[in-house]
Amino acid sequence: MTAPLSVSREDRTIGSPAELRDRAEAEAYVASVCFKHGPPARLGAELEWVVQHSGNPHLRLQVHQLADVLGPHSPPSLSPDSPHLPLPHGSTVTVEPGGQLEASSPPRPSLTELITTVDGDTAALTDLLDTAGLVLSGRACDPLRPSRRLLDVPRYAAMEETFDRVGPMGRVMMCSTAAVQVCVDAGTTGQIPDRWAALHDLGPVLLAAFANSPWLDGRPTGWASSRMRAWFELDPVRTHPWPVALDPAADWARRALDTPLLCQRGHGQRWEVPRDITFADWLIGALPGTPTTSDLDYHLTTIFPPVRPHGHLEVRYIDTQPVGQWAVPVAVVAALLADADTTQAARDACAPVVGRWLVAARDGLRDARLASSAAAVFELACRRLPIIDAPESLCRLVEGITEHRVGHGRCPADDMTDPLEIR
Repeated sequence: MTAPLSVSREDRTIGSPAELRDRAEAEAYVASVCFKHGPPARLGAELEWVVQHSGNPHLRLQVHQLADVLGPHSPPSLSPDSPHLPLPHGSTVTVEPGGQLEASSPPRPSLTELITTVDGDTAALTDLLDTAGLVLSGRACDPLRPSRRLLDVPRYAAMEETFDRVGPMGRVMMCSTAAVQVCVDAGTTGQIPDRWAALHDLGPVLLAAFANSPWLDGRPTGWASSRMRAWFELDPVRTHPWPVALDPAADWARRALDTPLLCQRGHGQRWEVPRDITFADWLIGALPGTPTTSDLDYHLTTIFPPVRPHGHLEVRYIDTQPVGQWAVPVAVVAALLADADTTQAARDACAPVVGRWLVAARDGLRDARLASSAAAVFELACRRLPIIDAPESLCRLVEGITEHRVGHGRCPADDMTDPLEIR
């Protein structure tokens, strides 16, 4: 891919900074960097995990524990002097505000090569954690511990302040949630609108089918995906899906400029957190200084819709999966986007439930219409997986989940009755 395959919640920029003179220039810049054109050929994944003490999942993590365990793989947010080396197969590790770990793969040309990369790096990370009695949980919300920020860095402090103005769900998202993010190429100029629309149409169905976070802070929440509930409620202007437009790049550029700033970066430990000032407002003098492309790059990392363009397209609505099943949602997305006919068939199957994001997060596949669409979509994926050269073991796994879970209107959350279990 022409852009990095990961945007963590840390400070990353895309290009060399240049001053922005007006809104038109800023919108053109956003459109050019967020939607890279080219044949869709590569695939990536970003896996997040809640980290627990194997013998006492109630026990809070400590910064020094994670820094010691990760050693030279620690990100600067955890160890400022760390070389931040990749894991053996090339994935980079970041740490989320509450101590969740994320491994972001490099882009790979096939599903098989991606699986080799991610499985190898997950095994390496698991071995590192094992030395300290820590484990990677197969749940998308911390089911037991309260949502408390572990990392004291300016970005996360600013996020907390901004989200606290709305309600408590910002802290839940920051400190207690984990996801599987699937990264796919945006496609050629002619393909981008359809691929963008397809990922949105599929969203409620895949959110429901992979919902895996029914517990939070020691209690069942009544939501199949408490993680996505937190995302939708923490700051709706920043996290809600928008209606799909015919020109995704232009529409996204407008959204970016009209989204309030999360913060204005500075040189100290506390950054300014303006209230209700958009990037467009900054361009016309609402804040000191002239914004640059670097400022706009940073602003783009503070917008969190279910599908986000970052050169490639990030699918952000899938919960972390039970142990050993991370590749299932990646395979399903890859299969459904593999050719235009399959993608259109998947969109047709999802048409009755387009836009039912909140129902999907709350009910999972207990909703009959979502369950019906999911069964059709997973059957399509099963038929397409062998053609994209998916490993036979993965094909069998997806087929088994299709038959025994999705076909019965169930998602992983329905199997979580004990918050103490790791899986």
